[in-house]
Amino acid sequence: MTRGRFLARPGRIVLGAVVIAAVGGCSPSSATPAPTSGSSGITTVAPFATGTPALSGGATPTAAITLPAGTVVAWGDNGSGQTSVPSGLAGVVEVAAGDEFSVALRSDGTVAAWGDNAAGQTSVPAGLAGVEQISAGSGFVVALKSDGTVAAWGDNTSGETTVPGGLSDVLEVSAGGQHALALKSDGTVVAWGGDANGETEVPTDLANVTHVSAGYDFSLAMLEDGTVRAWGDRNPTDASSGVVRVPAGLAGVIGVSAGFYHDLAVKSDGTVVSWGANESGQSTVPAGLGEVDVVAAGGNFSLALRADGSVVAWGGNDSGQTLLPAGLAKVISIDAGGSHALAVVVGP
Repeated sequence: MTRGRFLARPGRIVLGAVVIAAVGGCSPSSATPAPTSGSSGITTVAPFATGTPALSGGATPTAAITLPAGTVVAWGDNGSGQTSVPSGLAGVVEVAAGDEFSVALRSDGTVAAWGDNAAGQTSVPAGLAGVEQISAGSGFVVALKSDGTVAAWGDNTSGETTVPGGLSDVLEVSAGGQHALALKSDGTVVAWGGDANGETEVPTDLANVTHVSAGYDFSLAMLEDGTVRAWGDRNPTDASSGVVRVPAGLAGVIGVSAGFYHDLAVKSDGTVVSWGANESGQSTVPAGLGEVDVVAAGGNFSLALRADGSVVAWGGNDSGQTLLPAGLAKVISIDAGGSHALAVVVGP
């Protein structure tokens, strides 16, 4: 729920050198009639310019990818207007899907949001600027600013928008069900908000982290050596999901995304591994899926962004969340919410 984004290319995201990302989803929302079936288009995307943002500390970046600004495409549940993209919204480099709302980051560092606003999650703070990464949780948003500080707004029932005092030198943020994570430049993780299932109890030996993703009531961390750590989800009634039981031997990971009760990991060879709940097939990775750069885990469905700019979806389709819009191609960013999905598209 992770930027439930996921970040397959760790390192600070710098405007003009933005790393392709995706956000995980939160709790599934009520279904609406599914849209007319469509299929994804496959179009080769021209090579992006690359560069390496300057970082310090334990989190080692890989090459960043310069993303051209684009437009937003949304599909799936629209019960709260979360797929009704605002007219004229352009210049977008990243999207984040919450439970029943959506957020977009423009290339100028400003943020737009739409959909459910019951907790103020789509009321972007006045004057907010200089944002370089966003993540949408169940009912709140966390934003990383270019100076390494963090802003948050929306639901604060469990303290999820009460950013710890003095938090700085942050490389990445992730919003979950009712908690948030921040990855610092020294490779350590800070967590705050709800802790009913241990989701903010960062392991004391956790170090050399290069990416974080917050699920509904659990957390994931990808390490510099390509392995994954997980914590939280200790509620006995949810134990069967297995979201914190990382598959034995999992290695070579370059990106992770935590959803409602399932996880996705993309490996350096472009393949995808999934674990956790699978009642809607969200953890059953399509046979032959490869050349994946980014993954996004939603409520009961999954998305993968391939190197050619095409998208693959699987799992629950009660609200049309896995029925890709016809001709969807040239995608540079994806995210999966409760029961809806977002993509940023460039070109005609």
